Amino acid sequence: MKILIIQQKMIGDVLVSSILFEAIKHQYPNAELHYLINTHTFPVVDQNPYIDKIQFFTQEHEKSKLKLFKLAKQLRKEKYDVVIDVYSKLSSNLITLFSKAKIKISIDKGRNKLLYTHLYKHKSKADTNAGLAIENRLQLLQPINIDSSKIVRPKIYLTKEEVTKTKTFLESNHIDTSKPLYMIGVLGSGSNKTYPFDYMASVIDTIVTTQPESQILFNYIPKQEADAKAILNLCAPKTQDNVHFNVFGKSLRDFLAITQHCDALIGNEGGAINMAKALNIPTFTIFSPWIKKEAWNMFDDGIKHVSVHLKDYDNQPYLDIKHPKELKSKASDLYLKLKPSLFEEGLVKFLERL
Repeated sequence: MKILIIQQKMIGDVLVSSILFEAIKHQYPNAELHYLINTHTFPVVDQNPYIDKIQFFTQEHEKSKLKLFKLAKQLRKEKYDVVIDVYSKLSSNLITLFSKAKIKISIDKGRNKLLYTHLYKHKSKADTNAGLAIENRLQLLQPINIDSSKIVRPKIYLTKEEVTKTKTFLESNHIDTSKPLYMIGVLGSGSNKTYPFDYMASVIDTIVTTQPESQILFNYIPKQEADAKAILNLCAPKTQDNVHFNVFGKSLRDFLAITQHCDALIGNEGGAINMAKALNIPTFTIFSPWIKKEAWNMFDDGIKHVSVHLKDYDNQPYLDIKHPKELKSKASDLYLKLKPSLFEEGLVKFLERL
């Protein structure tokens, strides 16, 4: 059996959908499994032993209908028996259609009923603490007789060389890995997914006050340096002394290897949090008010993985809406209601458990 799984969009999406490969391989160890992903997301599935081949969806395919058409024709030559299209975008619809696979599986978007042999609606409520992002994906495996109730956790695979090299890098930058080391997700993927700068500074201050020996790393990319620096400048002087601002990964694999040495990742919800969980690193997540917490609070247990959301403290903004996404344009104002003092006690207890 030869299977293509299509997952476009962001790094976190690609990581979470990688669970499908492990689940399939357990049931069908001889199946040949291919993954079609955006090029920049490859680092989170690099070294994954359950994926036999990576196919890339590039920016050229996004910009050119002709290039997309050629990709679809190229993939048809693989003669897939099954195509699993996780998000059912227009481009993936075309690829699925051209594949000629006998079994074509996706989520039900209404408009795609004629393209797929099996469609599934997203569940509205999770049955386990794995969360909806996990459970909704696993149900896509039902047509090939895989039990979707058997939860699989996303995993990231680092080489021994990567881990060793990164430890040497940290030590060369005067970081003692025997003392508390925290990675802070200071910035989200956009302004409407970024906790207010002064609030984030207060969170970091709480960490250093609670654990004076703690060493703090900031997760940011070069184009975000000015914003990251602005948050640093809002921190108390003692906190600033504990922040190793210039110690960060120059690539995504570097970031992953550095995070592997951390005691926890704390900060904005997003790909970095999901990656830390896949590395089995404890997390404390601050959700944007317009993100549905139930979808992405994977494996929250209130102990090793903790998350906070405005809805946990103030349900009023959510009473007359069908989905938190309706509040996206109001994110800045709603964030101000999620004051650090609301969850400071929970953060301190989280740190004490580590």
